[in-house]
Amino acid sequence: MAVATETPFHVLAVDDSLPDRKLIERLLKTSSFQVTTVDSGSKALQFLGLHDEDSPVSVHSDQLDVAVNLIITDYCMPGMTGYDLLKKIKESSSLRDIPVVIMSSENIPSRINRCLEEGADEFFLKPVRLSDMSKLKPHILKSRCKEQYQQEQEQHQQSDSNSNESSSPTNSSSSDSSNSRKRKAADDEILPQAIRPRNS
Repeated sequence: MAVATETPFHVLAVDDSLPDRKLIERLLKTSSFQVTTVDSGSKALQFLGLHDEDSPVSVHSDQLDVAVNLIITDYCMPGMTGYDLLKKIKESSSLRDIPVVIMSSENIPSRINRCLEEGADEFFLKPVRLSDMSKLKPHILKSRCKEQYQQEQEQHQQSDSNSNESSSPTNSSSSDSSNSRKRKAADDEILPQAIRPRNS
């Protein structure tokens, strides 16, 4: 009997250095992640369906089929830095919830803080170790929970608006019944005066 295996989380790894890319790919695969590697920030944006301002924005349907659960990127890259890539992802309404992890061989506190303030979920110092991989899953799970919560909120709002529309006729009928009760009470007040006891 075949056991249904859980779909592995998909990580997009971005690094201009081939040895570093190979290392991160091996570590991620060892940790049971599905991996796609690219060598620049602009290629990462293309893979995600976003493009630089220079090129027209177009989303390839085949790329949309592959959901990216986390992006791990080098900080120092020619052209677009990891920080620039982070900013573009966080500015995109469709991508901003994807966790982003920055890697750097330089331990510069101001750089680390800047990335974390801009929305990076983690900052790894190179060389990245296998133990670092265990820190990735909680970020993915947190973003998944956030997505589910947002979807549930949207469904709630839709069902609330639907129930409000369907309940409006009943509101008018309840007001009708309250009007008839008021009329009945008014009749009761008039009746005792009309039928007076005969004391004669």
